[in-house]
Amino acid sequence: MKRTAVLAVSRTTLLRTAHDRTALFFMLLLPVGIIVVIGAVVGGFDQFRIAVVRPGDGAEAPIARSLATELDRSDGLKARTYGDESAARTALRRSETDAVVLLPPGLDTAVRAGRPVSVPVLVQESAAGGHAAVSSISAAVARHAAQVQAAHFAVAEAGGTFDQRLAQARTTEAHVAPIEVRSVSASGPSDILPLGYGYSTPTMLVLFVFINSLAGGAAIVQTRRSGVYERALAAPVTAGTLMLGETAAYLALALVQSALIVGIGALVFGVSWGNPLAAGLLIAVWALIGTGAGVLSGAVFRTPEQASAIGPAVGIGLGMLGGWMWPLALVPGWLRTAGHAVPHAWAVDSWTVLLSQNGGVTDILRNLIILSAFAAALLTLASFGLRRQLTGAAPGTRS
Repeated sequence: MKRTAVLAVSRTTLLRTAHDRTALFFMLLLPVGIIVVIGAVVGGFDQFRIAVVRPGDGAEAPIARSLATELDRSDGLKARTYGDESAARTALRRSETDAVVLLPPGLDTAVRAGRPVSVPVLVQESAAGGHAAVSSISAAVARHAAQVQAAHFAVAEAGGTFDQRLAQARTTEAHVAPIEVRSVSASGPSDILPLGYGYSTPTMLVLFVFINSLAGGAAIVQTRRSGVYERALAAPVTAGTLMLGETAAYLALALVQSALIVGIGALVFGVSWGNPLAAGLLIAVWALIGTGAGVLSGAVFRTPEQASAIGPAVGIGLGMLGGWMWPLALVPGWLRTAGHAVPHAWAVDSWTVLLSQNGGVTDILRNLIILSAFAAALLTLASFGLRRQLTGAAPGTRS
């Protein structure tokens, strides 16, 4: 009987949320929108925009075309082709591009004749991104030049035409295993989440599960003020049953939102969530933290408007302190210590271990224990707070 009553309370809360368009917007659409925006902005830090000005040789310049294609296919570059130099320079002045690559006229003729060719690169003197882009541009040009040198060498040693040997060099390169260059941090594994959507998606999960739960406390406040709990307690329903039902509903909502963010992150944005078991445990514990915060919000605030307005503001403030907006590894030591006074920092640290360091359950076990302690504290406070509201509203009711 008690379990049936708990499920009935949970079902009522879930149906109420499903019919609340505002709640669905904040739970589903807003997190995805912010993930896209922040992921695109942060992802731009490791990809440079370049303008490629092709010579006016048209279809008769296949080598220039292949170099432009090589630049566009480079991982660290996002190329756009311009028909004339003035338009590219204008884009550079407007900061629409980080660098301009000028492929000189007669490039094909000079390359075929074996003459050296200079490829000018224009950047803004005060823009650090442009100077950093030069390294990626130089690497792409060097890869293309290696094919050309191989073709000339083959022509000199074995004969044939330059075009034949160039095509052979490209085919051979495609079938030869490349030399792998690994970048290793001298101070150890990375303590920052991967850039792009690998950064925005887990941090948005941490943020929105928490603030939506806080804002969702408005529903409990509204139910209290409308007298629904009092009428329920007049029936053979205990305060504990109501508490368990509301807690189960808020936990289900937190888990559903977490699953949606994880699924969208993986399927749409290609986010790898690391070790499945460790990620699952972390999501479950964080959902419990959100549940405790949401029920506590419903017990503490006096009006729905307070819960809807103050709850998210508090959640965002705690999230910023805990490192959802910027890595705590980049802030002063005292601020990093202060950030770990809230659970968000431990959650972001755990995601960093899973996504940036390929960690597992044992690597985040300490963090999981600390997060579980936060969850237990919030759920305990929420339980006492809501029980007090229920029993205070209906004196003499069963607990």
